[in-house]
Amino acid sequence: MAPKVKLLAYTPDPQEVVAMAAKLCYSASDVENIRDGLDKEKTADFIEMLSNMGHGSPFEHASFTFGIEGISRACSHQLVRHRIASYSQQSQRYVDGTKFEFVTPPEIQKNEKAYKAYKKVIDMQSEAYREIRDALLVGYIKENSEKELSGTDEEIMSTFKAENKAQYSAFLKKANEDARFVLPNACTTKIICTFNTRSLENFFAHRCCNRAQWEIRMVAEQMLLQCLEVAPNLFSKCGPSCLFGPCPEGNMCCGKQKEMREKYGR
Repeated sequence: MAPKVKLLAYTPDPQEVVAMAAKLCYSASDVENIRDGLDKEKTADFIEMLSNMGHGSPFEHASFTFGIEGISRACSHQLVRHRIASYSQQSQRYVDGTKFEFVTPPEIQKNEKAYKAYKKVIDMQSEAYREIRDALLVGYIKENSEKELSGTDEEIMSTFKAENKAQYSAFLKKANEDARFVLPNACTTKIICTFNTRSLENFFAHRCCNRAQWEIRMVAEQMLLQCLEVAPNLFSKCGPSCLFGPCPEGNMCCGKQKEMREKYGR
């Protein structure tokens, strides 16, 4: 399963917004006429000037919101480490864990022995989740039912759900929140995140890098491509840190700076 990224929304005229902020910093213009003269060429000039000077704060006035799905919890844990952003993630408490899919790393997928062991554990965890969730749910139903219940666990759950839909839903959420402890990092998730341009530049520098984990690198590359479509001037210098200088990884450098520069057209 490959990550799916969609740019859902962004600041209207993001490049112009950044240029207006720059213009206000470096001219005597009033806010009433701050847009005057900001054609495409002048806007691009302001953005280029800011980049060359390292003046980052004007870039914070433009934001971009992405919807991301088909990624693992291992990937989302890395994503949310970028703290200057806002996140809304699919809940494992409110969403039934038996409906989740699982991400298989490519290196495991192509190794028959590794994949066999991987699939065995994934299946075991999926089944354990279902058993734990159902056992807890039936326990909550029996503890709180006003009448004695009989039959299989499936029959008890079905009968109680038909008669007490709201209470059943509450018990199910309570069971989910404990059963989810057995779900693996491979479990898929969905997340919406919003970054400002300056924070995105930092994100791309770290996550487009060859040494970034493969899954979040795929996410970052999709995000960058979509940003370039709507705001090419703002993101023209974005990508891994090695594009415009020495690799910051030191002895851990991947050694492929030339290839990376060719990939990003530098």
